Amino acid sequence: MLGGMKRTTIVKVLLLATCGKKRDDAPPLTPPTRPAPTHHADTIEPALVTFASGELTLSGFLYKPAGDGPFPAVVYNHGSEPLPGPKPDQARFYVAHGFVLFVPHRRGHGRSKDAGSAEPIGAGPDVIDALVAQNDDVLAAIAYVAALPYVNPKRIAVAGCSYGGIETLLAAERATGIYAAVDFAGGAMRWDIDPALQARMKTAARAAKVPVMFVQAENDYSIAPSKVLSAEMAAAHKPMQLRIYPANGTSPEDGHHFCAGGDHPAWGDDVLAFLNQP
Repeated sequence: MLGGMKRTTIVKVLLLATCGKKRDDAPPLTPPTRPAPTHHADTIEPALVTFASGELTLSGFLYKPAGDGPFPAVVYNHGSEPLPGPKPDQARFYVAHGFVLFVPHRRGHGRSKDAGSAEPIGAGPDVIDALVAQNDDVLAAIAYVAALPYVNPKRIAVAGCSYGGIETLLAAERATGIYAAVDFAGGAMRWDIDPALQARMKTAARAAKVPVMFVQAENDYSIAPSKVLSAEMAAAHKPMQLRIYPANGTSPEDGHHFCAGGDHPAWGDDVLAFLNQP
């Protein structure tokens, strides 16, 4: 936990659900070879792979624990950054705890920069439409992971931060091939100025088909998304958990980056307990 901070505020509601330009020039690897990355005690190296999203060819970084599996898996949704990279901090956490980790780059981002247009930054219906369109890329990444021979296709979860948290909740609404979702600060930067985003995320929360865990630090730009969306799920009798942690750093930006991984993130034990539920 974060040293010298007050005890973590935990709100837990579990309800029975009614329904279950600088770019690396290294060439990507392509299915169906589906290469297995190596995992050593001190080094976690990803494989760069490609996968199909409709007519688009997208890329992502794939990490695998040592052994044959079958392993549970997490598809990690990056935020709005143009160059998301391989997210080694997330790999250090999830792979060390026995999860395959896939970091897909959605159209218009990073290794998939030339595959289509990224979602615009701002507010309004056009942004919402682009986020929903990009959710097809998330579902395609889930399908890719489910086909890997060392993955348990019944234990695939999604997680993501900021814009990636929005994509995570949209995936929970569609719930194609996942059993759980962890939304870190989805919509926090735009919540107070974007009624269209609020409405769309409330719709997704009420329609979620899998349990969702909402995670934020109390000094994020806004913690209203987690509070409001978890309440929407509770009112709809959907299983969810809410975790609001003490301040991370000293600024809203620091609070927004609470989702960073590593060996022992403050959220680690709670997220593992959530993902390891039957």
